[in-house]
Amino acid sequence: MHAEPHLPLPAELPLVDEPGGTDVDLKTQIIRFGVTGGLSAIVDFGLYAFLFEVVGLPVNLAKAISFIAGTTTAYLINRRWTFKAPPSRARFLAVIALYAVTFAVQVGLNWVMYHALADEWWRLPLAFVVAQGTATVINFIVQRAVIFKIH
Repeated sequence: MHAEPHLPLPAELPLVDEPGGTDVDLKTQIIRFGVTGGLSAIVDFGLYAFLFEVVGLPVNLAKAISFIAGTTTAYLINRRWTFKAPPSRARFLAVIALYAVTFAVQVGLNWVMYHALADEWWRLPLAFVVAQGTATVINFIVQRAVIFKIH
């Protein structure tokens, strides 16, 4: 018998799931998504500011790297805690597609805002917040309505 190669499962976090499934109520999901988003935003912005201000990377490259770190953090926590969904290759691939879209939205909107705003101390964080906020709304709606309904 010939065994076909399988895609690896997405990374797991060592957390204990509470009983349930993907039937976590909307209020709980929103709160958990917000907490997870806050943590992921700290990872994203901290790395972004460090790479741009300290390392000296171009704004788009710094934002691209930080976006990947922040969204990876968000996915891993949201899958296990916010939406309580079991591992799924189909879901993982759908998340990659969603993050590709929100990557373009976030990096593009960050670039537009950064260059449109005055060269003041608040330019970098404000551009980040507008881009992050837009991507967060898109991510929650698509993850709740589509991705975490995939089995």
